[in-house]
Amino acid sequence: MKRPIISICSLIISITGYCAVHDYTQYVNPQMGTQSSFDLSAGNTYPAIARPWGMNFWTPQTGKNGDGWQYSYDAHTICGFKQTHQPSPWINDYGCFSIMPTGNKKVSCEDGRRSWFSHKGEECNPQYYSVYLADHDVKVELTPTERAASFRFTVPDGMNYFIIDAYRNGKDIKIDNNRITGISTHNHGGVPDNFANYFVVEFDRPIEYAENMDSIAIVGFKTYRGETVNAVAASSFISPYQALLNLKEAKDKDFDNLVAEGRDAWNDVLGRIVIEDENLDNKRKFYSCLYRSTLFPRKFYEIDSSGTPVHYSPYNGKVLNGYMYTDTGVWDTFRCLFPLLNLFYPSVSLEMQEGFLNAYRESGFFPEWCSPGHRECMVGNNSASVLADAWIKGIKVSDPETLWKGLVHGANNVHPEVKSTGRIGHEYYNTLGYVPYDVDINENAARTLEYAYDDWCIYQLGKSLGKSESELEIYARRAMNYQNLFDKEYSLMRGRNADGSFAEPFSPLKWGDAFTEGNAWHYTWSVFHDPEGLKQLMGGEKRFVAMLDSVFSVPPVYDDSYYGFPIHEIREMTVMNMGNYAHGNQPIQHMIYLYDWTDQPWKTQYHVREVMDRMYSATPDGYCGDEDNGQTSAWYVFSALGFYPVTPASDQYALGSPLFRKAVLKFENGRSLILNADNNTNDTPYIAGLMVNGTDYNRNYITHGMLLDGGQIDFDMVSAPNMSKQINKDSYPYSFSCDEIK
Repeated sequence: MKRPIISICSLIISITGYCAVHDYTQYVNPQMGTQSSFDLSAGNTYPAIARPWGMNFWTPQTGKNGDGWQYSYDAHTICGFKQTHQPSPWINDYGCFSIMPTGNKKVSCEDGRRSWFSHKGEECNPQYYSVYLADHDVKVELTPTERAASFRFTVPDGMNYFIIDAYRNGKDIKIDNNRITGISTHNHGGVPDNFANYFVVEFDRPIEYAENMDSIAIVGFKTYRGETVNAVAASSFISPYQALLNLKEAKDKDFDNLVAEGRDAWNDVLGRIVIEDENLDNKRKFYSCLYRSTLFPRKFYEIDSSGTPVHYSPYNGKVLNGYMYTDTGVWDTFRCLFPLLNLFYPSVSLEMQEGFLNAYRESGFFPEWCSPGHRECMVGNNSASVLADAWIKGIKVSDPETLWKGLVHGANNVHPEVKSTGRIGHEYYNTLGYVPYDVDINENAARTLEYAYDDWCIYQLGKSLGKSESELEIYARRAMNYQNLFDKEYSLMRGRNADGSFAEPFSPLKWGDAFTEGNAWHYTWSVFHDPEGLKQLMGGEKRFVAMLDSVFSVPPVYDDSYYGFPIHEIREMTVMNMGNYAHGNQPIQHMIYLYDWTDQPWKTQYHVREVMDRMYSATPDGYCGDEDNGQTSAWYVFSALGFYPVTPASDQYALGSPLFRKAVLKFENGRSLILNADNNTNDTPYIAGLMVNGTDYNRNYITHGMLLDGGQIDFDMVSAPNMSKQINKDSYPYSFSCDEIK
């Protein structure tokens, strides 16, 4: 008698209810942080419908053309579906164009083509977006590839119109059979004069109505109600021919299959960290933050007809072989976004590092803020951190001598046109040991502190490369320049004049001026490489802890006289009610972990949990300030796992408070690490003990090698800290002052 074959998978389904690979995209909310405005940021994000690190993102556009706030959750109308490259509303967009179906209405103006919509008629996932446009009776669906996208429009009866908008300065719009081509030169800086984004849109049928209006094309098709009109779109920064090559990513491919491919791509990236937890909100926060952490920097290279990576250089305007990535503010992302990529996605990080080398070859400097080329924004020379951390973590670029040469050049020069690239004030810094307050260089104390850390990064890289003592000594000495700004009277960092006197008057609560988007309470802790040295400047551990505590106990008051009004970062600090701790901006985000350099690490555990619980949610108002290219998201990812890279370019991670009962970390070397915290709850934020592969472990940090070796780390979580526990100073993480080589 023949019996029906019951597969193992079917048996598993009957027992467990599932068999397929887990879909982590179900936890991602791309609209997290989109309920933002110029006055108050809840993330300043937009729903990026994309592949991980994709060259082109797509988003529904609720804002006006050219407005950095291109999507707001509070909006009620949509005017287009936009190919976007925007890293931040403050930097704005470039190379963009949009597609908008208008049903039976032949309208071209931006307001005329708007349609009301509801979030109840919207579906938003990383790999798929759909919405019903009520005024036009059209359902729009889109799914992206890395450089192309596929659209499916369900339309009403009659002649249906579609608007392709190349924005201001769009040109060479052509309509031919079923294809529209054009050029978007829309940009806000950071590009040579020959910059262009060549785009192509193809429909699945011949165009029946065509009208060309400057930078706008209107096309139409006669349909019956419920019929689907399909289209594919792509672009290239290289040429129209390359745009057609890029179009092949989506052309002649089934829409639903592309959605599935996108879901698989995201699950590969998100599935590197497997969370087991009963709290669904925590899982949503975690995977939404991990999604945001794997968008930027984006690919700016393309694949030519021979399969070779090529890129248009936003630095010299040439088309060249090799990788290129862009759209990242390194002042933000050096802190933990790049360390996250180095840990979980080293193969992608290697492409990024090679791309940064190409940027140096093509412009003479490594990027500090690129979108797509050098932008005049923020301070520091923190590309040194990004490049050194990758190398120290085993991500080896093909040309380390050029890497070294580029970092040394950037430390001792400034870009002739973009003063935030390289080091403005390097002449003062290299001679006086700081950038003076009374010269025409703003935010000088912030620059000094970051340059000192960056010098330590260069020193670390040089040691690894085997550079001579004479080459290393320069950067080892300059790494201590942070000491020159410390004012013992206040136990705070302070601007200093060229004659050695401290700047007067001094207001510790004054935002800006000597600092960048923060005050002395925030920037004093920017000694990433030497917390022990900072501790000694303050008079020892007791005073150091008291100063850390004071950040939370000082009321959320501020001095905005430098700006003349409370900038949004100030507002975001005041409304969060955590004293003068300003998690909504990057300078202080590592400060909570500095208790690990003391005998009171339980305070790190307490405050980390508080920030994760209070300041993040997988909702439109999900952040407490700018999300900033993945940095604020990566902070959550690291912190939820229970450790954080306070000192990029070292191999250590300071311990915090793991949020989940279990997390499995899957590394590219084929090994996995289980983080186990069986008794973990909202009421047990404190670590009573730690075991690594079954052995007691008593340090306040773990190492990169420990993670990549795999195995199991067990956390014993409790509801109250053991304040009497003796912690040996050998348990403290790395500090340069304690470096035995120094």
